[in-house]
Amino acid sequence: MVILLFGISNVGKTLTGEKLAGRLGYSFRDLDEEIKRRLNTTLEGFMRSYQYTYERCKIKGRILSDSVGECNDDIVIAVSPIYYARNFNPLLDLEQVIAIELQDTEEHIFQRLVFSDSEDNMYKDDIYKNLHKGHYIKEIHGDIVYARRLFKKIKNKYFMDNQSVDQVVAGLIAMVKNISASI
Repeated sequence: MVILLFGISNVGKTLTGEKLAGRLGYSFRDLDEEIKRRLNTTLEGFMRSYQYTYERCKIKGRILSDSVGECNDDIVIAVSPIYYARNFNPLLDLEQVIAIELQDTEEHIFQRLVFSDSEDNMYKDDIYKNLHKGHYIKEIHGDIVYARRLFKKIKNKYFMDNQSVDQVVAGLIAMVKNISASI
């Protein structure tokens, strides 16, 4: 089985996916890490090399599709945003795929907001983040609104409501068991 975790940036796909995979005994992949590995670049380098969003989304969709196709075991994949659904929608119809969209409020996502440098090192800068809170809340809101249309074909939605990662994982395990029982 392949579990694809979708959601906007900073909703918690990677950390949740890692813990979910561990609890289920599945392998774990992060689409951003797959991009870096397969293209031998940083995410910043990927953005510079492919300046047009549509082009990046086609590449991300192809790498996601290849990752799903290469799976010989059970796996959880954290899917970084692909802004054109045609690049991932065909995967949602595959029998072995369970797609779940992780959702949360603007404020909760803002609280988890992290930054990365040109070498993809993650860091927190709460002073800067809070200084520009209005801007980030507006951006997050825009992402959530866009995601409603983008992820409309994903039937399984999990509203995190700022729960701990362990609570989210427990809820996702129950959701996956319920979905698997109905297949």
